[in-house]
Amino acid sequence: MKKVITYGTYDLLHHGHIRLLERAKQLGDYLIVGITSNDFDKQRGKINVKQSLMERVKAVKDTGLADEIVIEEYEGQKIDDICKYGIDIFTVGSDWEGKFDYLKEYCQVIYLPRTKGISSSELRTESRRIKLGLVGESVYFEKVARESNFVNGIEVVAVCTNEEKPKVDVLGHKVFYTNHYEEILESVDAVYLISQPSSHYTQIEKALLNHKHVLCESPIALSKKQTSTLFDLAAKNNCVLMEGIKTAYSTAYLRLLLLLKGGIIGNIISVDSTCTSLKKIDKENEEKLEQTWNSICAWGPTAMLPIFQILGYNYKEKRIISNFADTQKSFDLFTKIDFIYQNAVASIKVGKGVKSEGDLIITGTKGYVYVPAPWWKTDYFEVRYEDQNENKRYFYPLEGEGIRYELVEFTRSIEENRTTTHMSKDISLAISKILEDFENKNNMIEI
Repeated sequence: MKKVITYGTYDLLHHGHIRLLERAKQLGDYLIVGITSNDFDKQRGKINVKQSLMERVKAVKDTGLADEIVIEEYEGQKIDDICKYGIDIFTVGSDWEGKFDYLKEYCQVIYLPRTKGISSSELRTESRRIKLGLVGESVYFEKVARESNFVNGIEVVAVCTNEEKPKVDVLGHKVFYTNHYEEILESVDAVYLISQPSSHYTQIEKALLNHKHVLCESPIALSKKQTSTLFDLAAKNNCVLMEGIKTAYSTAYLRLLLLLKGGIIGNIISVDSTCTSLKKIDKENEEKLEQTWNSICAWGPTAMLPIFQILGYNYKEKRIISNFADTQKSFDLFTKIDFIYQNAVASIKVGKGVKSEGDLIITGTKGYVYVPAPWWKTDYFEVRYEDQNENKRYFYPLEGEGIRYELVEFTRSIEENRTTTHMSKDISLAISKILEDFENKNNMIEI
């Protein structure tokens, strides 16, 4: 029996895919189809795949052409599969001509001509693009615009800032610039707010009232009541309101949460999260400080994210300890928050103008997880045990600081008319509650 194997993503299965599978089937007696996993797709730069792995598997299975389906999960698996299944022919589309010649050592390699004029990328691109406007601090615009080029279904078309006209690199079209927020709302479907936290509530409310979707750099608002009001308004107007904490959408962080839920380190007793940056702070100019993100707003939401997602937000007690740079007690150079739960404890340390090891440590009854600095950008973490021989290391590449993953999730949420699965409304409310207590100096000790 002559065995044939081929691989692909098979997103939005179309006639071109089917014709390729039919020709592959004709090459032998038994066809194995390898379908790439979501994680492997991300490693290869395909972060805009529309369908889940199970949807893609079902689509290929329903063609009736595959005698067997395998999941491709890692680099080098093709050689393993060829040897494991006793493959005679490896085949793939001619657009990969020469790419897989190294497999000729193991089996015959055949490149099949593709059906012209049809591709999944084109189908994804043909769907209506979401017009995105960037609002706020121009220093971040270039990053967001650059990362948007990797995401099908969304394009940056407008920028609103009071600062000097930023450099925004987008593909294939011009960008509209303005310093009037109302003007940008007239030309976009959605806004990405990277503005001062104190202006978030007004800006989000205005966008939602104009039926525009909102991705807002955390925090959404500076009080729990305001955040709740905005989520209610988003639901009423059938809009997506998503909190922008890039870490929440990265592969490594999501996989870490799954492992913890599976009990890999037993019962979790403690979570300790640190985020600091040694940026120059003009302590003598309080007017400038007022225009700068303080430590709790800049780093607090990210630092609190793993605590609330791992231990929940129903803590029994908390204590805020802050060191301030201004007489108004609004700009904290450093803040430490301790949380006490029924059966666990947690702490965050955040700072701008101070420096500490920016790691994440999760303590359990069987072992602990260590995520090295900067943990919020991690593509690597370790699970450590008493017996060091049992330690495990996990690697998941992170592209573009996680911005592109965040944009993909935002796009999908809009297209599928759903809330994000990575950050719940309750966690957004819990973050806002902490910031509200900070503003009101509740349970706070000043040092």
